Amino acid sequence: MHYARPLAKLVGALERLPGIGPKSAQRLAFHLLHISEDETRSLIEAITEVKEKITQCKVCYNFAEADICNICSSPKREKDTICVVAEPRDIIAIEKTNEFRGTYHVLQGVISPMDGIGPDMLRIRELMARITGGGIKEIILATNPTIEGDTTAMYLAGILKPLGVKVTRIAHGMPVGGDMDYADQATLIRALEWRREI
Repeated sequence: MHYARPLAKLVGALERLPGIGPKSAQRLAFHLLHISEDETRSLIEAITEVKEKITQCKVCYNFAEADICNICSSPKREKDTICVVAEPRDIIAIEKTNEFRGTYHVLQGVISPMDGIGPDMLRIRELMARITGGGIKEIILATNPTIEGDTTAMYLAGILKPLGVKVTRIAHGMPVGGDMDYADQATLIRALEWRREI
């Protein structure tokens, strides 16, 4: 690339962000060159504040500003139901539905032998401790419908069922408003497997 050194360094740093390719990194870098000093300071302060003030909840391992996140500390949440997700961003997706009233547990990843990630590298021991602590009636496994997500869900189901809790898995299948012509075979198979009586 034929950028001035500081600009090349910025483009390189932006390229390392997930989902940002070379063209997007270049576009962002040039945009940052044109914003005002106030906007620049505001962006720097926001990034610094996130790095300094955000930690992991000591109960569910979601991102939090305090030792216990807003969800775990809320008296309005049903403490006997835990939805297990792979990453904190999965909580945001579920919360947007305004349907789930329980609490969460973030595994901090999924089992992926290809990437060298085994069960011992996830927050499974902490989940087991929460269940054996008592009062938990249901565990909802809400990992993505990928090979790694399914492997993680099956592994968890195998070790959680003997603890005497109800273990469920979120359903997968046809999206609302989707056309059957465009659905892949795996999606249609899931839709048929998870069908229910109406």
